[in-house]
Parts: sequence; C-alpha cells; structure tokens
Amino acid sequence: MTTVAVPRPAVELRIGSERLSAGSGGVHQHIDPSTGRPDADVPLAGVAEVDRAVRVAHEAYLGWRRTKPAERRRVLMQLGDLIEAHSADFARLAALDNGSPLPASSAMIPIAVEWTRYYAGWADKISSEVTASLRADGEFSYTLAQPWGVIGAIITWNGPLVSLAMKVPAALAAGNTIVVKPSELTPFTAGLFADLAAQAGIPDGVINVVPGGPEAGAALVEHPLVKKISFTGGPATARKILHSCAELIKPTVMELGGKSGNIVFADADLDTACGVGTMMSVGILSGQGCAFPTRMIVQRTVYDEVVERVRTTAGFLKVGNPFESDTISGPVVNEEALNRILAMIERAQADGARLITGGKRIEGELASGFYLEPTVFADVDPHSELAQVEVFGPVLSIIAFDDDDEAIDIANSTPYGLSGYVFTKDLRRAHRVAEELETGEVLINGAMNLGATRPFGGIGISGMGKEGGRHGLDEFLHIKTVSIA
Repeated sequence: MTTVAVPRPAVELRIGSERLSAGSGGVHQHIDPSTGRPDADVPLAGVAEVDRAVRVAHEAYLGWRRTKPAERRRVLMQLGDLIEAHSADFARLAALDNGSPLPASSAMIPIAVEWTRYYAGWADKISSEVTASLRADGEFSYTLAQPWGVIGAIITWNGPLVSLAMKVPAALAAGNTIVVKPSELTPFTAGLFADLAAQAGIPDGVINVVPGGPEAGAALVEHPLVKKISFTGGPATARKILHSCAELIKPTVMELGGKSGNIVFADADLDTACGVGTMMSVGILSGQGCAFPTRMIVQRTVYDEVVERVRTTAGFLKVGNPFESDTISGPVVNEEALNRILAMIERAQADGARLITGGKRIEGELASGFYLEPTVFADVDPHSELAQVEVFGPVLSIIAFDDDDEAIDIANSTPYGLSGYVFTKDLRRAHRVAEELETGEVLINGAMNLGATRPFGGIGISGMGKEGGRHGLDEFLHIKTVSIA
C-alpha cells in the first residue's frame, strides 16, 4: 500500500472564544485505522471543561435566543456555504478520523450541506397557534414554541460531519445553544465545523466542542444547565444516558443502532436490489452504519440467483487506502472493532451460516491497518446472533422467505426498528409491506437515506425522537401556552 503523508490538524477544545490544547480528562492517542499507527494526541475534556463549556453556552443562550430569526437564518446559510466550500477538507478529515475513503466521505458532504441549509430556512418560520378565541369561552389563548436552552449533543464516530449537521443547525435555528462532545476516536472533523461556524458569524459560545471520553459524556448529561440531550450511538451507552436522564427528568433524542431488513421480492429489479443491498451493507463505510440493510431477506424463487449476484458484487469491491480515488471500503475504526467482528464471523460459521465470500482480516500490504474482507453469509437462521445483533462492520446476512407475511415476520423479528428496505415492482405490495414493517422509515426500490426533509429515527432499541424534517426542529422546542382572561 502506498503511504500518503497527510498533515494531521491540531485537536483543541473549543469553549466560547477559547482554544484549549489540554484538558483535565487526559490525552487519547488517536490511531490511524488505515495504518494501525498513532498519529495524533487528542486532549480530552474532563468535568471541569464540560462545566465551563456548558456555562459559556448558557450565557450565550441569553443573547442567542433573542437574536432575530432572520439573522439566525443568515448565519446558518453562511455555514452551509462554508461547509460546501471546504468539501475537500472535510473529505480529508473524514479519512483521517476513521478511514472513510475519499469517494464515500465526499458523498456525505452534500448531505451535511443540505441539512444545514434546510434548518437555516426554518429559523424564521417558527410560529405560534391560537388555541381559543374570546368568543369561545371568554379567554384568548395561544402557544409559544420556545427553545430549551443549552443542548448537550453526543455525536457518533462513524459519520461525524453528518451527525453534526443533523443536530447543530436544527438546535440553533430553534434558538438553543449547544455543547458538542465528539468521540475521541474521530477528533478532527468537529474542529473545522466549529471554526467555520465562527467564520459564518455564529457568536462565540453558541457552539462549543469538547472532545472526550465517558467521563465527559456523563458530565454533559448530568449538568443541570443542560436542558436536553441529543445522542447518536449504541444502545448500551444510551441505557446509561437514559438512566441519568431519568434521575433528572431530562428529555432526550436517541438515534441508536439498527439491524435493518432488506426485503427483495421475486419481481424486483435484481440489478438495483443486489447492487444497493451489497454496497450499503459491506461496501460504504465498511458496513459501519446504523441504518444499513444488513439482513437481505430474499424470496426463495430468486434466492440462489441473488446469492450469486451478491457474492460477485462483493468480490469486486476494492478495499484499500482511503486516500486512493478508486477505494470503495476502508478499514474499520479500530483493532477492538476488528476483533469483535471477526469473533462474530467465527460464531456465525459455528452456528451453521454458509460463508460465501470474505470473512478474514486482509493481509499483505494492508496488514498493519484494520481491514476486513467484505463478508457475506447465506442460509442465515433469522433467530441467530448474526441475524439479531448489530455487527457494525462489513458483514451481510442473506435469509430466504416464501411469502409476504413470512418476509414481514422475519424483518420484524429483531428488537431494533430503525430502517426497512423493500424491492418490488408491485407498488401495492410495497405500500402494504411498508405499513407492516416496525421501523422508523422504509426505503423502497433504492430511495436514498438521510433526506433533510424527512423525519429520521427509530423505535425499539433503535431509539426515540426524530432528526430531520419539521419533526426534527420540534425536538429542540418546547410548547408554552398563554391564556388571557
């Protein structure tokens, strides 16, 4: 593998106008997942820095909530423009953060721009509602949609820019301020985002960035001035956050994991179904996505053909250096993740699933990085670990079904409920199946993920609340009723 020398930006804590190169939480040594070697020291916020950031955000909130909505719209639009103008920088930082290949990370940037501009447009369109008139009962009543105050945002490592764009613009458009805790695994992207926000004219203290580990996350969740938590991550961490929030009666938005079923009917366009299903499970982001269709549920009459198509497609995916333009899949995020995924693959084989391609760590010139072959299993038991537990790696399960009801039952058989996928030319069937799937969204015949205008969020252990659309704005507003006798 050709080594590409890419300068690593300094990682800092951003609290108001301050840029801090050290924090009381210690230092995390960032490991480049493409080489397995240390490449940066990440200063970690501790309780003290989180407290400072929240108090600065609270002071900034007192002014930001009174900022004219048109001005909030203007600076958020400017932020969207700046993100777009720095597309190449964000793509490079994503490759440094978690090994995302440049083609994949570049494709994420227009999504972040779209979300930022979409919520900028909402800033001056938040309205009240008259709920009773004088003629009704002698009172005049109306509602006020008001910001919560300081929002604590804990973002994920697999797509930090998109995670920022799904939370920060909506929170700010509604009049809140925010303290963001990026993962220590992916420290680079959030710094540029915060710098561009300042350049766009967003006042100091409105956005604060405190990279940190579990200690910082707990301090942010438990801080009395933080009025709501928005979290993207896994169910295990979510349970800890919810336990703390239950003690404080603090509301949350939880965007968690998924084990999304992808139902392929016999009448589907198999070129599209197999291409999308393979790329989005073992290709893009090396399978490290919560909404990816990691269970392909295939009608038996086309099952063998689909298995062969998927095997062939997976074999063509180039796994390699994230800075090479033809790379489709990069490494997984760290060695711990690699070992966890390999252990699941080994157990799946012991459980009787049929490995049709992949299943091994990649050796040779990629051996020092955390690279895994795109892996596909056929004949997977719908109730096995592989079909029930989120892998968060490049592993696809293929399961057969005979009729519509069986397909729906298999798709609904996990405790997750984030996304569902359907491929069929029969739109009546598509609508019926979409209604029956127990998920937060259903994507039919290759509809794209993460549209800013669409509410996104799951049920079950996939979370609660919504990001995207008007519902995503409403998460950052509370309703006050005013009544005049």
